[in-house]
Amino acid sequence: MNANRSFTRRSFLKSSLAAGAVVATASCATSAKKRVSANERIAIGCIGVGDRGSYVMGSALGLPEAHVVAVCDVKRDRREKAKAGVDEVNGNSDCAAYNNFEDLVARNDIDACIIASCDHWHVPLALAAIRAGKDVYLEKPMGLSVEQDATLRKEVHRKKAIFQFGTQQRSDAKFRKACELVQNGSIGKLKTIHVWSAASSSGGPTELAPVPDTLDYDRWLGPAPKVPYTLERDSNKWWWFISDYALGFIAGWGIHPVDIAVWGGGDLLKTNVRVEGSGVFPTEGVCNTATAWDVTLAYDSGVTMRFYSQPAPEELKARYGKIIDHGTAFEGSDGWVCVDRQRIQASSDAILKAEIPGNGVHLLESNHHVKNFLEGVRTRQSTVSSIDEAVQGDTVCQISDIAIRLKRPLRWDYAKEQFLDDKEANGRLTRAMREPWHL
Repeated sequence: MNANRSFTRRSFLKSSLAAGAVVATASCATSAKKRVSANERIAIGCIGVGDRGSYVMGSALGLPEAHVVAVCDVKRDRREKAKAGVDEVNGNSDCAAYNNFEDLVARNDIDACIIASCDHWHVPLALAAIRAGKDVYLEKPMGLSVEQDATLRKEVHRKKAIFQFGTQQRSDAKFRKACELVQNGSIGKLKTIHVWSAASSSGGPTELAPVPDTLDYDRWLGPAPKVPYTLERDSNKWWWFISDYALGFIAGWGIHPVDIAVWGGGDLLKTNVRVEGSGVFPTEGVCNTATAWDVTLAYDSGVTMRFYSQPAPEELKARYGKIIDHGTAFEGSDGWVCVDRQRIQASSDAILKAEIPGNGVHLLESNHHVKNFLEGVRTRQSTVSSIDEAVQGDTVCQISDIAIRLKRPLRWDYAKEQFLDDKEANGRLTRAMREPWHL
C-alpha cells in the first residue's frame, strides 16, 4: 500500500458522513455462496452509510484485501458522498450507489455486506443479504424482537454464512484478557457481573415537517408503522430512542458491556434466568425508550448479573474507582476484574499478571474487527463475534427491556427462548411489520 493511498483513506475516514442511515427489505432469491480465493480481494457492498456505517466502511477501505464496490442508502446525499469517497480511494468511478438494497444484494459479484442502517432494519437487511448468498457484518444491536434474532440465527446457520456482530470490544486485547481471567478461574468462582451503560435521551420534536427531498421516507420507515414525518425524525439524535425503530440504549449501548459479560460468563449464563427491574420512560416528545434502568438477572447457575444505566451506582464507583459510562465487572470468590474502553483493573496485581495455562480457556483472538470478519469470509472459519453469542447478548437486553416495561419478575427459559407461564410477556417477543416487509 503506497503512502498516497493510505493518506486518502485516512482523509476519507476524517470526513465520515453525517448521522443515521437506512435501507429496506423484502424477499430475495437465494444463491450459492462462492469461496473467495487467497488471491482475490473480497467484494463488499455497504448498506447504510451514515455516521457509523461510513466509519466501518472506512475501516474496510483501509484493508488491502477489501474492495468496496457498492453503497446503498435511502438518503441521496449520503450515498452520493459515500460513493465519492469510495471512488477516491479506489482511484476510479466504479462504485455503484443504490437507493434500494435489493439491487445491491442481487449482484453476484458481491461477497459480503456491511450493514449499518437504523436498528429496525438490521435483521431484515441481514436476512436479505444472507438469503442472497452474502456473508454479513451487522452493526449492533441486532433485532427489535427475540423472534427477529432467532430468525436471523437460523438463516446464518442454514446458509452457512459468515457473520460478524458489531460488538468490536471483542477485538480489544484488554476485554479478551478480562474474560480469559474469569473463565480460567483467576478470580475464583464467578458470583456477580456488573454491567453499566449510557442511557437513552428523552424529548424530541413532535411538530410535523416536510420530508427532506434527499430522503426516501417510505423506505426509511420500511417495516415500521407509517407515521407522518416529524422534524429530524430520521436523525440519530431521535430515532435511536423511538421504539418503532429501536429499543433505545438498553440495547444500543447496553449490548457492548452485556456482550463482554456473555463472553466472560461462558456456560454459566446459558441457563434459565429470573429477570426483574425498574425503569424510567419519557412522558413528552417523540422519544419513548427507557432513560434509566436497574435490572437484576439471577441465573440458575448461581451467577447474578446487575445491569444498570448511567449514572452508575455509588457502590460501583467506590469499588472500582474511576469508571467511564459503560463497562463490565466480574466479581468472584477470590477477587474481581473490571474492564472498560480505557483500562482493565483487578482487585490485585496477581490477578492481572496471572498466566493462562496452555490447556486453559483461550478465547478467539482478534485485533481488528473488520479484518477478522474478512478472514472469516476467506477461510470460512468463525469470527470473534459470531451469531450464537450475539443473539445471547442481544436477548439479555431485550428481556431486560420487557421486564422493566411490565414491572414484574419474569422467568426466562434459555433453551426454549420464551418466558415461563407469562402470556403477556411472550406476546412481546415478536414485532409486527408493515406490509410488504416480512422476516
